[in-house]
Amino acid sequence: MRYNATQLASLATGPSGSFDREGRLKVCRKPLSNSEKPQDIIERWCRLKGNLLFLMKKPLQKSDPAEVVVLERCHIVESGDNRNAALSIKFESGDPDLYLQAFTESDCKSWIAALREANSEGLQKKILHLQQLIMEMKESEPADCLAREATQAGPILIPKLPHVEFSLACRELAAPARERKPNAVVQVAVINTQEQSLTAYSNTEIVEGTRDPLFLTGVTFPPEYAICEETRVKLTVYDVKDKSQETRSFLGCTTFSVGDLLKSKDQQLTLSLRTSDGTNTVGTVVVSHLKMGEIEDGEVDQIAADAQGQKYTLVCEAASHGTANDKDNNPLMNAVFKNPVCKVYRFQTVDSKWMFVREQMAECTLSFNIPKQLITLYIQEDMRRIQELKDLGDLSSHWDNLRKEVINHYGQMISSYQETLTELNKLTGSSFKPSCSKAEKYLEFIPINLHTQRMRVSCPRKTDAAYDVITVGAPAAHFQGFKNGGLQRLLSRFEAEKKNFSTAYQCIYYSPENTAKAKEVLTNIGLLQPLISSLADQLLQASQQHSSELLKEALKTLSDKTEQFVHALKDELVKNALLALYTARPSYVNKRHSTVCNNVDGNESPSKENCPHPLKRQDSIPHHSEYDEEEWDRVWVNVAKSLNCIIAMVDRLEEHENNNQETATDPKLADVITSHTSWDWQEQLYPLVVTLKDCVTEVVDRAKKSMTFVLLQEAACSIHQGLVLKQRRDVVFSQALAALACGFVMRLYAGLEDKGFLQQLHLVGLIAQFESLLSTYSEEIGMLEDMEVGISDLQRVTFKITEAKSEDPNDLQPIVSGRRDYYTVEVPLPREVFDVLPNEIKEGKPLQVYPVLFNVGINQQQTLAERFGDISLQERINQKNFEILDGYYKSLSEKVPLQYLPCFQTQSDLKELLETLQQNILTKKRKNVEILWLAGTICRRLNGVRFTSCKSAKDRTSMSVTLEQCALLRDEHELNKDYFIRALDCMRRSNQINVRALNKGTSGRLNGKINELHNQLKEKEDTRPSTGNCMMSSLIAPGQMAILCRFYTIARRFVYCICIVLFVQTKTCFSSVDM
Repeated sequence: MRYNATQLASLATGPSGSFDREGRLKVCRKPLSNSEKPQDIIERWCRLKGNLLFLMKKPLQKSDPAEVVVLERCHIVESGDNRNAALSIKFESGDPDLYLQAFTESDCKSWIAALREANSEGLQKKILHLQQLIMEMKESEPADCLAREATQAGPILIPKLPHVEFSLACRELAAPARERKPNAVVQVAVINTQEQSLTAYSNTEIVEGTRDPLFLTGVTFPPEYAICEETRVKLTVYDVKDKSQETRSFLGCTTFSVGDLLKSKDQQLTLSLRTSDGTNTVGTVVVSHLKMGEIEDGEVDQIAADAQGQKYTLVCEAASHGTANDKDNNPLMNAVFKNPVCKVYRFQTVDSKWMFVREQMAECTLSFNIPKQLITLYIQEDMRRIQELKDLGDLSSHWDNLRKEVINHYGQMISSYQETLTELNKLTGSSFKPSCSKAEKYLEFIPINLHTQRMRVSCPRKTDAAYDVITVGAPAAHFQGFKNGGLQRLLSRFEAEKKNFSTAYQCIYYSPENTAKAKEVLTNIGLLQPLISSLADQLLQASQQHSSELLKEALKTLSDKTEQFVHALKDELVKNALLALYTARPSYVNKRHSTVCNNVDGNESPSKENCPHPLKRQDSIPHHSEYDEEEWDRVWVNVAKSLNCIIAMVDRLEEHENNNQETATDPKLADVITSHTSWDWQEQLYPLVVTLKDCVTEVVDRAKKSMTFVLLQEAACSIHQGLVLKQRRDVVFSQALAALACGFVMRLYAGLEDKGFLQQLHLVGLIAQFESLLSTYSEEIGMLEDMEVGISDLQRVTFKITEAKSEDPNDLQPIVSGRRDYYTVEVPLPREVFDVLPNEIKEGKPLQVYPVLFNVGINQQQTLAERFGDISLQERINQKNFEILDGYYKSLSEKVPLQYLPCFQTQSDLKELLETLQQNILTKKRKNVEILWLAGTICRRLNGVRFTSCKSAKDRTSMSVTLEQCALLRDEHELNKDYFIRALDCMRRSNQINVRALNKGTSGRLNGKINELHNQLKEKEDTRPSTGNCMMSSLIAPGQMAILCRFYTIARRFVYCICIVLFVQTKTCFSSVDM
């Protein structure tokens, strides 16, 4: 820069009123290493005039100038240390930062405001603000007038751009030393000209040993990111000397605006990289705008990339300039999926073309929404249960005390749930639970690290494809711990011990089937009673309208529901429970001192002297001569008799009506008969309908009390453990349902235009495949046992598609209803989407879900479990869920043509895949990851939704997802064999999308294991397109296997030494005995 020293000195020593700001400040240059404590701070008098900051030699107003700073292409940053009123000036040229410290906080803030407005960018900001004010003042003027003024005055409002994505490549980078080529990486930062700040955004992968690196990782700005054409992007290239130590040196940097990229020829910029002082050029960087989904044949650009000693000629198709139809960010998706994180890649295919891959991870609002609804339903159900227990009436002192104790435990559970719900309602912001919070009590109902991951692929002359997977931590009760195992083991142990509890509490032991039957009866009568009452009223309305057709239709529906009601109550369990309830009344006097037998299954029967008239049924209930066992049969039979009376009356009225029409020849007489008959119809049916309602009410009252008494005995028998297990099961089910609802909604949104999928959905249902990577060792056994029960309980869930009230995001959230035995999740859709659905779905047909779980442990702990432990749990889970999967396929084959299923490049018959999966399950093979690969392939072929889980959905989950994605690129999109490992490397870097899930899950703490596990995948690659045998077989690296083998050898030697010691001690003992 050329300047006149005399004029600058004169300007610096001018009168005080001529400066924008002046005062005393402590000044120093921060070292390039960005040390936290500045050194050699000197107090100076500082003067600001325009974009010039004068630093005087002394802290006096009349001292001479020592330095002048030009405030252009710099950023004013406030210090994060609240103890010091400090700020720093950062220069884009790479010059050392200037550190300024004021004496008061208010003085510091005024200096920051003045410095930020000092340069030309601050002046432009003022102009923009004034233009916005003018725009607000002229809102009432015609639009064409505003548009005309906008073209004259420049841009007034800054619109958000859609997806802005670009790729990077460098050419002729300066070598840091003669004997070594640079290991280049590009750091991308966004310059906010309005706030005068620099924000690090992302960076590429490291390309080693080349002066012309071609980066496979691109840069993407989603629509949610506040970016416009004026936004400037800074690219800084570094040479990474040691990846393990993360040491790097600065090579060069450059900047460009988004508008320059979009308006450039072929939407490509070639920029010079300059050193920090801006004098030397160290190479060039090529920025190419990408358009997902719009790859066309056209001019090609030959780019030579010298990577790792191999020379590749890469042919990059020219992108068109249209607007992509991006379904990932429509309003429907944005209502449920929040905070997306995007990455874009370009990989070479086998025919030297480029494929573009966009990977998007998002949080799901259902992580908290579904559990909060479930907790509310739990509270309502338990409160109803308490009321039902109170409605039982008077009980003997023994049963009354048990009832009070059960009600007290229910009250404690309700209080705990209400407290949890209150804490959850206070939370705002992020929509996921990180793994570091998995043991927090008030978050125990929330799934861990629930995220959606979508990979969208665009290839030349091929249809775009998208692959979805849901990642979530294993549904388990982490807060309660796994000291005594998980749900599966605890429930089995509980059922075995329940008989002992029933003896201690003088209760009748009911098997799990009988308990489930009691809950089913309560659910059925709760649904059918109001329905029968409503249908009976419709019958009266039809009789009042004197419509034979309406009367027949209403009668038919009423008959069907009443018969269903009678059939539900025609069960021996209800009759036996009524007898047991009778014996629990205070008025009951057992003259023969009969005792309650504790075997409902009929293994034990009461003695003849205690039960002179033994009951011939499975249950062994005390019999009393004063109790009329036929009374219950008469009660529910009265319902059927009342219905038969109504049917007979309707037939009689229709017959009478037909006779009147035949005999009435005079029109006036016919009108009189008609009016009289209409009155008679309603008058004749009304008392019969009232009788039916009364009979139904009496049956419901008795049945509800008897089934409530059954559940009271079940709760009393398990008062110490049962309610704790119920709470644990509620927690696990809440996590599993939140994940399932997220996957169902994502799959539904993706298949709204697929008629074959919609037909499959309402005819058969949706397959939901959970892939688990838990080991069968230590506490992960308990997690797997919890997960098994939680996934199995999802069979009680159905989905319904409803029409949303509006397109407001709150009206598009799924709604859960039901009780613990049966839940329905309603998924609202906007009207224009709902109207094109099949009629069966629009009419509210329940949509079934078939959850299946396949588990294969892959970590070091699984190696120990297979050598020294037990893996029968894993084998049983895989065999059981294969039967469910095979049954789903058979049902699908019978109801839906297989041509409706999606087509893949590797066409393998589904039946053959299932047979291969069964063979692998039956084969005793260690870490047989082929099971997971085959199950995932079958799930995708069956239009299902996939879930991947491990302990916290971090290390193992991210590796599995990335490996699956790269395998899909290879098998379905012809990924170049030489790029397979590089693709894995790019997609698994610590700053990429999958590992961002890890960072979020650990609250920013990087887990060192990820790099170690990542290196395992580079040892071996399987190129077979039809199978995935290699997909996870190399997850245990040779180095780790060596450690394990060494550990195994040491363990064997240790056991051998112990055996020798025991042998010596035993021999010594025997010797002493002989003496």
